[in-house]
Amino acid sequence: MFGKPFVRTLISRSAENRTDRRRFLKAAGAAGLGVVGATYLGVQATSSASATSEAAAAPSDAAVLNFALNLEYLEAEFYSFAVYGHGLPDDLTGGVGTQGGVAGGKKVMFHDKALHQFAKEIAGDEVAHVKFLRGALGEAAVSRPQIDLKDSFTAAAKAAGLISGYQQFDPFANEKNFLLAAFLFEDVGVTAYKGAAPLITNKTFLDAAAGILAAEAYHAATIRTSLFDRDLGDAAAKISNARDALDGPGDDDQGIVLGNQANIVPTDNNGVCFGRGADRVLNVVYLNPGPVKEGGFFPKGVNGDIVASGGA
Repeated sequence: MFGKPFVRTLISRSAENRTDRRRFLKAAGAAGLGVVGATYLGVQATSSASATSEAAAAPSDAAVLNFALNLEYLEAEFYSFAVYGHGLPDDLTGGVGTQGGVAGGKKVMFHDKALHQFAKEIAGDEVAHVKFLRGALGEAAVSRPQIDLKDSFTAAAKAAGLISGYQQFDPFANEKNFLLAAFLFEDVGVTAYKGAAPLITNKTFLDAAAGILAAEAYHAATIRTSLFDRDLGDAAAKISNARDALDGPGDDDQGIVLGNQANIVPTDNNGVCFGRGADRVLNVVYLNPGPVKEGGFFPKGVNGDIVASGGA
């Protein structure tokens, strides 16, 4: 039979805020944290030790959602500055962990009305994602970490070969730069949610993450299409290659042109998109292929339990 520590582990992993925890306890009939039957979830009592070990080793749902929240802070700040000339309001930046400021960021002078509308819609979605994740996490939500929207883009552009020497890359200088910067973020966001989905145990949270993944995929397709329409395939390919060089072995990342044809949806031969583990996502946003805990767009690292990038 499962003991109290294992039950507590299940509860904490299945529901990380108070409301969902109460609902879980009520539904499971475990309000008193009594003994759970040996056939709970179809697992035999003899497997309790290994199940406890696995549960302890795997990141909690809160850890996964907080990792996603860090990325949403980054995207929300980028798009908010691009569209409105300012970042997130103070009431959406506090929480657990060290709160940081935002370096760089300014309003983009859009000339293409359609692109301006696209950017405005995406900005609204990203801010909504921040609000939603903070609401779902409640008091467990991490604060916005320090974010660099200035020097990090120059470093990324140099790594990709878009600029050289003492040149600077300003993602807010014009529509072309904005789209290339957005391309860097959006594709990473999609692969991050794809990679995180199997780690989420609470079905309500999983459904929410799937919904955000769908939104991010729409955003990525919009950015990729806009780049393709402007014949920016070569520049996008350089960014794609840079991401591949950062996130470990393999060549899964794809540009917007494949075999002289549009490649708006980067899939494998089965029409399936790939995902990145959290450590590989951090390799990209830290702009470092090694095992580090800070750098790039997050100079002081991200907040939460998932903070380290992967190694070679």
